[in-house]
Amino acid sequence: MKLRDMTELAVRNLREALFRNSLTTLGVAVGVASLVAMLSLGVGLQQLASSRLTKSGLFDSVFVTPKLNVRGGPPSMATQQGDTRLLDEDARQEIAKLPNVIEVFPQVRFFSEVRFNDKPFATMVAGMPQSAKGNGAFDGMKGNFFTGESADEAILQVEFAKELSKDTASLVGKTLSIRYAERQALDDNSGGFSIVPKEKQLQIIGVVETEPAAGFGGYGNGRLLIPLSTALSLRATQVNDLRDAVRGGPAKPTFASLTVRAKSPSNVDAIEEAVKKMGFGAFSLLDASKSLRIFFSVFDLLLGIFGSLALAVATLGIVNTLVMAILERRREIGVLKALGAADHDVKRLFFVEAGVMGLLGGFGGVFFGWLIGRALTLATNIYLKRQDLPSVEISSVPWWLVLGAISFAVLVSLIAGLYPASRAAKLNPVEALRYE
Repeated sequence: MKLRDMTELAVRNLREALFRNSLTTLGVAVGVASLVAMLSLGVGLQQLASSRLTKSGLFDSVFVTPKLNVRGGPPSMATQQGDTRLLDEDARQEIAKLPNVIEVFPQVRFFSEVRFNDKPFATMVAGMPQSAKGNGAFDGMKGNFFTGESADEAILQVEFAKELSKDTASLVGKTLSIRYAERQALDDNSGGFSIVPKEKQLQIIGVVETEPAAGFGGYGNGRLLIPLSTALSLRATQVNDLRDAVRGGPAKPTFASLTVRAKSPSNVDAIEEAVKKMGFGAFSLLDASKSLRIFFSVFDLLLGIFGSLALAVATLGIVNTLVMAILERRREIGVLKALGAADHDVKRLFFVEAGVMGLLGGFGGVFFGWLIGRALTLATNIYLKRQDLPSVEISSVPWWLVLGAISFAVLVSLIAGLYPASRAAKLNPVEALRYE
């Protein structure tokens, strides 16, 4: 039997029992829809987490620290391999010349007394580079980001802003002053320095909900954020200054740590190795991302298993539909065999019918699954909007999920048609023609 004739016959048979076959196809579509909807949530959440972490600059950053001098000597005496090097401005410029490095900026944070409305508030001040504007932490902030690298401006973390005023939005545009201890090197070349109290006026230009200064980004737990160039120009005394003074270090300032941003996460390993060869400690968060990928892989697997349960139920409907078709079409099968149709032709006919139901159910299921994902995303964003939070995409249907779901539906349908097809092929043509 030719493929064209078999296809026409299969389509005609499906049309004769249109209502029952439609219900069976709908069952396949529901199963595929549940599978696609669950996997699209897993893919969407994984993409959301990865994009936020990548946008934050954690995956394309290398964090550099000075190695501890285990021999007990001051850092200025450590020149051989294995000893510490000074993490100063010279080292910063040297690291910045490495291939595929976008920028190198230091960690600048210090305690300060903030004066606002003639009231004192103790807090941590952190310097932030201009590139931090695009890391996602400032999405939906009240006010604006820094107008320049050396602007006398400040962004307040919302919890600190609440300490200054109950109406945090009213703080934007007002002025506060910070009192800090400035480091001034002594003129006797002894390596010591003096501490001079200073004060600086800053204009509040924004209030941010999250705490972008937390974590390994090099900002500590800053609740008052200022431009990095402004922070460096203050020469405020930091914790590592006291450490260097105790160790008898040089008069020029050093950094507690540096953050090196690479062009892409693929360049991080090479930069990390190069920094280590220069005599500094270096680490990145790519290893932590591997654990995150393992978690999402297991999460997607569990979602796929639960989503496949509905498709497994749909296979029973296909088996039932085709078995009933055998009973109704015994005479037709007998005529086909009497006209010379072989057993494999009868098998192929039922396989084509099962495959058509799986194919139609697969297309319909992908569409319904996409609709479910969009509905969940819409409902989530409505809730986030009421909470004054930015919208997110929690569902994603990539091309490989579409092709995989349709192929899986066809494969399951063909497997479900194995028994009915084998049973139809084994019918005795004489008994089939005598069947009424």
